[in-house]
Amino acid sequence: MKRFSCDEWVELVTAYLENDLDEPTRQRFEEHLAECECCGHYLHQFRVTVTALGALPPDPPPDDMRDRLLSAFRNRRDSRVEERRSS
Repeated sequence: MKRFSCDEWVELVTAYLENDLDEPTRQRFEEHLAECECCGHYLHQFRVTVTALGALPPDPPPDDMRDRLLSAFRNRRDSRVEERRSS
């Protein structure tokens, strides 16, 4: 079985933390982790960062941005409704 390089491993960290890896990939991920001290530190730092950022309250968007987003969503919805009517 091919081993992960550190670069390949780093690309999978988020999927690993979200339990989105299939079993063979998860096993390869954890095998690399057991053998690579640097990646172990990286995973620890990643978890600390996610925890710290998750504790921050969200900032609401500025009113003008909120209005532009809502308008864009409405326009998209309306165009989809029109497409369905035309079909």
